[in-house]
Amino acid sequence: MIPAKFDYVRVTTAADAVAALGTSEDAKILGGGQSLIPILRLRLAAPELIVDVSGCSEMTGVSEDGDAIVIGAATTHHDVLNNPLVREHAPLLAQATATVADPQVRHRGTFGGAIAHADPAGDLPGVTLVHGATMTIAGPGGTREVAASDFFVDYLTTTLAEDEVLVSVRLPKLGAGWGTHYEKFNRVAQAWSIVGVAAAVRRESGSIAEARIALTNMGPTHLRAAATEAALAGSAASAEAITAAAASAAEGTNPTSDLNAQADYRAELARVLTGRAVAKAAGLS
Repeated sequence: MIPAKFDYVRVTTAADAVAALGTSEDAKILGGGQSLIPILRLRLAAPELIVDVSGCSEMTGVSEDGDAIVIGAATTHHDVLNNPLVREHAPLLAQATATVADPQVRHRGTFGGAIAHADPAGDLPGVTLVHGATMTIAGPGGTREVAASDFFVDYLTTTLAEDEVLVSVRLPKLGAGWGTHYEKFNRVAQAWSIVGVAAAVRRESGSIAEARIALTNMGPTHLRAAATEAALAGSAASAEAITAAAASAAEGTNPTSDLNAQADYRAELARVLTGRAVAKAAGLS
């Protein structure tokens, strides 16, 4: 289908983007367009104004900021995946990004676009939860920071107001002793996750000192597998202990049933994939 008629403006700063959003009661931000364009073509959205932020240099690139790295929202998946700072300090993000769609989409799609779209089947929001990331948001009153745990509100819904734009994401570094892995199950190559698991594990003296686990497509937003995290803390770094802890991975979740999978199947996938992801993050496989 052909999108409905809209006005278009290309901006070069986050402040200009905010100003442009303020001129319309129905405007959308365009980054790489890999989520927005299909929605426009299907006429699931018909905004009056499209604000293109792909040319905003302050919203592009990866930089180091003390004990964290900062990723501009307009940075493409390809650039995130191939950035040495990401590979060194946020390998989980690189692992998850490598599973996003295909090379063509990764060259156009943006990190911030995937985060702000907030699709519960998306691969990247869970990584921000595991890292304890902070979102920097620009609006008419200036900038504000929101923790990843507070950013995702509901299905395709974030704390972003209509006249705000996501500028960057700050990810604390994972230091020595941490292992990570992203495990994803989908029906066909390049498809959305039926279930995904982002896991980070810190080992000390043969035991698991800390585990952080986020689940993809197990509810209207990405969720932490809190029961499994608690069970793993202080446990032996063994296959038996991990399998036992992973049995509670689906506790507190609310997976949907659809054409791809029933809710109980997703719950079983969460348990199995959590066991695999944690084991690989702990260096057991």
